[in-house]
Amino acid sequence: MSKKDGSTILVTGATGTVGSELVRQLVNSGQNIIKAAVHSKEKADKLKHDKTLEIVNIDYDKPETIADALNNVDKLFLLTPPSVEMVDISSRLVEEAKNNSVKLIVKLSAMGADLEPGFTGGRLHRQAEEIIEGSRIPYTFLRPNAFMQNFVNRSGQTIKNQNAFYLPSGDAKISFVDIRDVAAVAAEVLTKNANQHLNKAYNITGPQALSHSRVAEILSEETGRSISYIDISEEDARAGMKKIGMGDWFIQNALELYNIYRAG
Repeated sequence: MSKKDGSTILVTGATGTVGSELVRQLVNSGQNIIKAAVHSKEKADKLKHDKTLEIVNIDYDKPETIADALNNVDKLFLLTPPSVEMVDISSRLVEEAKNNSVKLIVKLSAMGADLEPGFTGGRLHRQAEEIIEGSRIPYTFLRPNAFMQNFVNRSGQTIKNQNAFYLPSGDAKISFVDIRDVAAVAAEVLTKNANQHLNKAYNITGPQALSHSRVAEILSEETGRSISYIDISEEDARAGMKKIGMGDWFIQNALELYNIYRAG
């Protein structure tokens, strides 16, 4: 595949919430070759409708697939799965990025990654950031706050079926951000004059901080239904997350985050 007037950009996590939106925005810009890294044929099939997209299979436990995905790549959008293996996966990607002379890494991190003591996921994000810093590859770290889309992806079922959502967040106000805005920031850094963003970290928030009670009011106004926010205990939150199939690591990380939210 011959280059257009831009760079070759590899997007990891290309079928996820942020990754899929970033791929859409990058493809629509039409200025670069976009490689989308996927983990399975089923996920690859979701992207095959776009003929301009180059789909590469990647298995983080198989170094040869990482090397193949990064072959001839100029810029890397690094989005790793939220798990205890985040740092190891990042290390493998960054090492191969060095081998392929990648010119820029844009990492999706998390707001609070630099907090002490912070939360489990944030600490792992920071360790991954430090690996990138140590690689001497130019970078930009994007640290968004909680996603607005979580109300669909995680609470959508109870909102639809019970007109309510249940979280252990008290009256905390959070500057929720739309993933379309997060993707737009990433696309800007990856495709425009990135020099002004090199070796910087950006917190990304929505325009205002909202309590979950206020979110319930907004959802009620927009849907014409009476939707409630129910503040629950950590124990009930843990049980609820287990019931919908979330893993122990993810649950613990989420509860630590809610602790930080409640503390302001």
